[in-house]
Amino acid sequence: MSQKAKAERFKALHAQENPLVIPNPYDRGTARLLEGLGFEALASSSAGYAYSMGTLDNRVGRDAMLRHVADIVEATSLPVNADLENGWGDAPGAVAETIRLGIAAGLAGGSIEDMTPDRSLYPLDAAKARIAAAAEAAHGGDVSFVLTARAENYVVGDRNLGAVIERLQAYQDAGADVLYAPGLTDIDEIAELVRSVDRPVNVLAGLPGHALTVDQLATLGVKRISTGSALAVAALDGFLKAAKEIRDQGSFTFASDDPPYGELTKLLG
Repeated sequence: MSQKAKAERFKALHAQENPLVIPNPYDRGTARLLEGLGFEALASSSAGYAYSMGTLDNRVGRDAMLRHVADIVEATSLPVNADLENGWGDAPGAVAETIRLGIAAGLAGGSIEDMTPDRSLYPLDAAKARIAAAAEAAHGGDVSFVLTARAENYVVGDRNLGAVIERLQAYQDAGADVLYAPGLTDIDEIAELVRSVDRPVNVLAGLPGHALTVDQLATLGVKRISTGSALAVAALDGFLKAAKEIRDQGSFTFASDDPPYGELTKLLG
């Protein structure tokens, strides 16, 4: 499937009746495993990849992250959406260039945050201009890149749903295809957000305290569900528990917990 066809397929998946569940791999192997399990699209995780590289989120840099997402694209036949952080630049032109580079890397879509490197929110006018520039780059070429605009209010500690909605409404007016406010876990708040916009809404699952299921989110009108760094953290949790058992107890009982060698061979072979 061509990149153009993948992008069109990715956009169409947001219009289906049931939510599109896009899990977030953090390397080639996990991308192939998720494809083998039957998911229809994938999304990168900036934090998950950073952990795998021995560093923290927002410390990898644009060039390295774009090489990583290109590697994910090459490893799978599925449409890939990328976490493009804040576009690696304050100016609208820098964000537009990141979108162009993402398209060149083979992506079907990507998200742009409205949070600065020092974890404060861009003023709304500036944030809207950044999304407008991203949308122009996303929609101006042969590939109809699916642009997701993120409101990071809850991430920075501003739990004001009205402010989130105001920002996401501005971003839809600026041309965003999908809207996303990481950190929302309350069913009533998610329902209010969905009612307040006319674009597909992405919800981040896998957060502590997030007990809503795919079926519950579907009844709210949510069109996309991603997992962020949750799969990477779950994998690293198992790794740390096993390593601590070796260090602290001198035992290896973790290896008796039905290791999935056969399934790995089947999915990757």
